[in-house]
Amino acid sequence: MRLLENALESGKFGVTVEMAPPKGYDFSEQMEAAELLKGKVHGVNVTDMQSACLKATSLGLCIKLKQAGLEPIIQMTGRDRSRMAIMGEMFSAAAFGIDTMLALTGDHPVVGDCSQSKPVYDLDSVGILNMLSTMEATGKDCGGNEIPGGAPTFYKGAVVTPVYEPQILQINKLRQKVDAGAQYIQTQGIFDLESMKRFMDAVDKANIKTHIMAGIIPLKAAGMAKYMNENVPGIAVPQDMIDKLAAAAAEGKEKGVKGLPTKLGIEMAAELIAKIKDEGICAGVHIMAIGAEKNVPAILEKAGLSI
Repeated sequence: MRLLENALESGKFGVTVEMAPPKGYDFSEQMEAAELLKGKVHGVNVTDMQSACLKATSLGLCIKLKQAGLEPIIQMTGRDRSRMAIMGEMFSAAAFGIDTMLALTGDHPVVGDCSQSKPVYDLDSVGILNMLSTMEATGKDCGGNEIPGGAPTFYKGAVVTPVYEPQILQINKLRQKVDAGAQYIQTQGIFDLESMKRFMDAVDKANIKTHIMAGIIPLKAAGMAKYMNENVPGIAVPQDMIDKLAAAAAEGKEKGVKGLPTKLGIEMAAELIAKIKDEGICAGVHIMAIGAEKNVPAILEKAGLSI
């Protein structure tokens, strides 16, 4: 059952959460967080060696999540696989009932922790979407061969960066992804709703029809926010948020109380989510807790969200 597709296509507010597989093969920490997410999200989006850092594959954790009763979303990048390998991986996903996916081009290995690995980039995100859409329409694989039993079908997604100049480049890329078959879109983390509104207006003016989910990154500290501003393309944390986090850290140090910045980050994320939903800014949210997925239920509760 495609929970995310059912939610978005019926006009409900979609909620997904991102989760990274481990470096290694011990999935226990991820599965503990997953138990807390049951019945609270429409999907768990499993990263595919995010930032080009070596980890277990997206498919591996997706299978574990599916077996535990959650709805996994498999990420598929073009960095490490040829089109044949991508299609084979998607066949395997379908065999385990994993039918929602997110297409990405993937960060270059030189920025990761296995920099001598050679990239493939046979297909970028648009190419992956096109290949899967053609497969679904024709019942044939990437070599033009008939697929015994017919082709699997997927609810296909892609990503976009709202805070980007010139904006028209992101709008044009978004159009390419939607034309290639993307049925939903996740954004890079957003912190300023006015910027998100301007982006949504541009999407409307371009007459691009898709379901856009705002990326939400719960901040843990002022240093984290500053680092993302300086090093992560498309991220723009407002100075007032950074100042509030720094003040929370100072208060915690003065009172001998730990965790005040993280608590504030949870509250700020919940406030953003509630405003996005109440104002109808976009179709849903994608929460990127960056290793703190156990905090997601608290964020959703504070935001007044339930699926």
